[in-house]
Amino acid sequence: MSSDASIAGGPLHPSAPSDARPGAVDPARASSSPHPLPARLDPADEAVVWAQLKREPRGAVAVAWRCPCGKPGVVQTSPRLPDGVPFPTMFYLTCPRATRLCSTLEGEGMMAEMAGRLETDPDLAEHYADAHRSYLAARADLAARLGLDVPEIAAVSAGGMPHRVKCLHALLAQALAAGPGVNPLGDEVRAAVGDFWRRPCLGGGTAPGSSPGGGGAQPGEEGGGIG
Repeated sequence: MSSDASIAGGPLHPSAPSDARPGAVDPARASSSPHPLPARLDPADEAVVWAQLKREPRGAVAVAWRCPCGKPGVVQTSPRLPDGVPFPTMFYLTCPRATRLCSTLEGEGMMAEMAGRLETDPDLAEHYADAHRSYLAARADLAARLGLDVPEIAAVSAGGMPHRVKCLHALLAQALAAGPGVNPLGDEVRAAVGDFWRRPCLGGGTAPGSSPGGGGAQPGEEGGGIG
């Protein structure tokens, strides 16, 4: 089975609709799959993610969103890492360029502004809570496909959901992997970072495993980094 499977078993592009964001899964085509996922990424993708993060991508089992440049941009992470530690952040942003942009937005106060609107806009708050529930359901499906039971994080999603905003990287990762309309604040981050892939994070034509152009941990994220 390809490591590019989505969390719900649906394929990534080329089957995504033409009006979808590049690389996003088509929600209309995604459906639960009885087929198990491999225990880790495809070796070529793993080499790229290692270069992006500058460390081993422990627990990464599939590419959830692939950048139009061809490299992984978001990976799916097992809800339990190889050492047994629960890991709630299923969608993990790996593109160093996107990661830096999210960090810049956080430094400019975007999280505080979003948190303020959550307190005053009931519709936004409910939609954000829906994103939290969607995250939990998708991660439960991933756990089932991996043959895992992780009750420790059953009610924990990522990014501060459902009531807070703690990590724009996690919100963007969900928005890219799940597509538009799932996480309203993730969609706002997606709009704010723009088409970051126009300059690929590892440089045009960089081979897997070559010297990376940046990366590292994602500040503010529950559970720490992959590895």
